[in-house]
Amino acid sequence: MTAHQWRIGPAPVDGEQVDLAVDCHRGLRGPYTGLGGVLRQLVPQAYERWPDLVQRHLTEILSAAPELRGTLDAAPETLTSLAVPEERTRIYPANRTRRLAHGATEFLAGHATRAGRLPLRLAFDRVDQADPTDQEFLAIFLRRVRPDVVRVLVGTDGAPLEPELTGALDRYADRLPELPRAAGPAGRGPEELLRAYVDADGTSIDPAESAAYRRADPQARTALHDARAALLRERGEWSLELGAIPWHLERGSDPAGAGAEALYEAARHCGALGYYHAVIDYGTRGRAIVDPDTQMERFWLLSTRASSAMVVLGRTVEAEPTYLDLRSRYADPELQMSTGYALAMLYTRFHPEELKDHHLARGYINNSIAIASLLPDPQKRAFHSVFQNNGLALIEMRLGRVAAALRLVDDGLDRLDRELPGDKHRLHRSVLVHNRGKAYLALGRLDEALIDLTRVIELDPNYADYYFDRADVRRRLGDLTGAVADCDTAISLSPPFFELYYNRADLKAELGDAAGAIADFGYVVELEPDQLDARVNLVSLLLDDGAVDAARPYVEEGLRRHPAEARLLHLRGVLALADGAEADARRYLDEALATDPGLVAALASRAALAFDGGDHGRAVADLTAALAADGDNPDLLYNRGFVHEAAGRWAEAVADYDRALELPGADRAELIGRRARCQAELDGTAAGGPGGTAGRPDLAGAR
Repeated sequence: MTAHQWRIGPAPVDGEQVDLAVDCHRGLRGPYTGLGGVLRQLVPQAYERWPDLVQRHLTEILSAAPELRGTLDAAPETLTSLAVPEERTRIYPANRTRRLAHGATEFLAGHATRAGRLPLRLAFDRVDQADPTDQEFLAIFLRRVRPDVVRVLVGTDGAPLEPELTGALDRYADRLPELPRAAGPAGRGPEELLRAYVDADGTSIDPAESAAYRRADPQARTALHDARAALLRERGEWSLELGAIPWHLERGSDPAGAGAEALYEAARHCGALGYYHAVIDYGTRGRAIVDPDTQMERFWLLSTRASSAMVVLGRTVEAEPTYLDLRSRYADPELQMSTGYALAMLYTRFHPEELKDHHLARGYINNSIAIASLLPDPQKRAFHSVFQNNGLALIEMRLGRVAAALRLVDDGLDRLDRELPGDKHRLHRSVLVHNRGKAYLALGRLDEALIDLTRVIELDPNYADYYFDRADVRRRLGDLTGAVADCDTAISLSPPFFELYYNRADLKAELGDAAGAIADFGYVVELEPDQLDARVNLVSLLLDDGAVDAARPYVEEGLRRHPAEARLLHLRGVLALADGAEADARRYLDEALATDPGLVAALASRAALAFDGGDHGRAVADLTAALAADGDNPDLLYNRGFVHEAAGRWAEAVADYDRALELPGADRAELIGRRARCQAELDGTAAGGPGGTAGRPDLAGAR
């Protein structure tokens, strides 16, 4: 297989054959400039030939290439996507872009396979100037797509890349000779150079063009920016509103008006889709061009768009001063109320653990509740009071006062039903029902939790996370088949995210569907190779199934990523045992236990190795250490009893078998039989031999 390729310099260049080349510079179209360029060219044709493939990936296609919305059927709508901006009270998690990237990866691989001309050759240029969404997509794309299906050529200019993309290029791409970028044509005068710079939408790296732009008459520059923004808007392509158009309007004749409005709309759009790095960029640029004294509302909204995005990305310490600055600038009641809520959420939910202060959060939210109660408009007063009290409910949950949280949510739902028309704030009503279901779950009231989660699904049937949550409740109620069905529905409604497949794999394992569990755990590891629990579970199931050779690459890849991970070192030892390499197995097990001395599975495996070598004392010592960590494990007690029995220590064996018989999950028939033989030895009535002992402990649970 020819590898993917990476060149510092332009990609592609003359003489290189590619099927499709795109410029990824975020100044052109913002988030997903590169991926969106590919999708805009491939999807219309694919929709005609393979509508099922496009339908399966509508959410990710329309998120990255919004211009296609008029060409394709709409993706499944949720109350979140349908809510008007002032009623949108839910935001996407930061990892939503990973889900979109995985879905786009699978669409492009499927497109290439169905088209039959392999490999599809795609070139992505100026990737170091791409938005983090494109860089994340390319890192995943390079890792997941075989170069004999889609071959990728990445061009950069030497600027730093996102760490994940750097790692993917280092591992999956061949480095090509570095090439300089060609300069623009010679002999151009100042006016032509100036126009070329403006027409490049701020992305030109030609020194002559940038110099001409700096030297040009300011009024001439302004006029060119206005004209270019108008020309681009005539094209009616929404993604241009996320890159080139706001850039021009910031530099046009009305930066604080048209420029700030364009940046706010870009921030609003990207915030609704979870493109939080771009939101920070737009908000920060917008704050710099508006007058905080005369444009209070615009300054406030641009500021909070940026700070809210920082919070979602975990940059909470960086975000907090913005809220404090706004509170010190303005006495506006709604601003004080909204920033108070934001600060409360920082201190109860988002800040690092060492900075959280639930009582301080309670103080902020109580102030916001007081302000909400004084709002003159009855409907706004009702909604904001309920919204703020929902925040207080979360704080009460964090303080362990679950019953109080439940009362607040119940009261909020009752108030919305009494005081607001049924078509108002449908999204927040569903959020309250969902929160009440989670409160019931925390109280252990599973039947009531199930009722509320079923109700919220009826309110918002296309929101995948609700099925994910209901699956958890159904599992706790013992309805494993229903839980799997909910996972199936959630998977059908969402771009891929590993948590769904992980939970479904666990459920399938409980139902005895080993093949299904292996497939789902394998997909989790394909999506996110650093998910250790999924990798360990996958390898364990493969070993239980006797698929030693299939398990081996998963262990080695895991150790490449996590060289000191004790569970993977233990599994490498199990593989060595399967190969008959006892010395290697003992070394790997020792390494695992040096890293984690209480790792029960490694202690049990080393005990088996000692038992096979006739070292009963070492086997008992390891099993005793394992029981110190997991004292209610009937399999470990059975194993230690078995070793005692083999060594002729009948009383110790009987004691272990007796204790194991008291525990749930024990193999009672086997234990009773072994205990009887040992007791017979103690009573002097055995027919002969050491209790009939043969073989070795089964070491159930050793992995």
